[in-house]
Amino acid sequence: MSASHATLHYIHDPLCGWCYGAQPLVSAAVAMLGDRLALRLHGGALFAEPQELTPAMAEHIVRADERIEEISGQPFGDAYTEGLLAEQGTVLYSLPPIAAVLAAERLHPQAGYPMLVAIQHAHYQRGLRVVEADVLAELAEEIGLDAARFAEAFASASGAETIEHVTASRQLLGEVGGQGFPTLVLDVQGVRHVLPHHQDYGRPDAFVERIAARLPAVH
Repeated sequence: MSASHATLHYIHDPLCGWCYGAQPLVSAAVAMLGDRLALRLHGGALFAEPQELTPAMAEHIVRADERIEEISGQPFGDAYTEGLLAEQGTVLYSLPPIAAVLAAERLHPQAGYPMLVAIQHAHYQRGLRVVEADVLAELAEEIGLDAARFAEAFASASGAETIEHVTASRQLLGEVGGQGFPTLVLDVQGVRHVLPHHQDYGRPDAFVERIAARLPAVH
């Protein structure tokens, strides 16, 4: 790692509401510090097994999402709150969207984060079933990836590769003492710092300043 370079490790889950709330923070860091900051994604699998949504679970999620929207300003669409969460048979399962992010990264190193954002928006705003391969393939096309190549990469990433990725992500979470998703870790010259970010929800500029203050000076 060069003296002018650092890595932001983003331990997340595509179906984590607070990660969706943190998305503007991460996006701002990428946009404003991208020449000095590499982003690495670590999907931790909030729902490691398929979990069918129950009415009680949906009610709990809606209450949590209202709090997330209030704090972060991130919108939750009617197609999600009144559609996906209210429909019978809705399944929450983190491994397919995590595999989709890995597949996107395989096709283009910089495509992983746009794929994650597309999945979050599709889930929380459009109410799409992002556990389904066809939906994920459509999202890959929307961010400019070739559908056939994505389908091949997705099939390859699904299974052992995704499980190994999740295991490594959870190990990293434990190593840094993270408290769940999202956990954001800044690595500067091999020294890791868990970044406090809860006070920055809805204030992406403040989060960027927090990171910039820890980066080596540019000469």
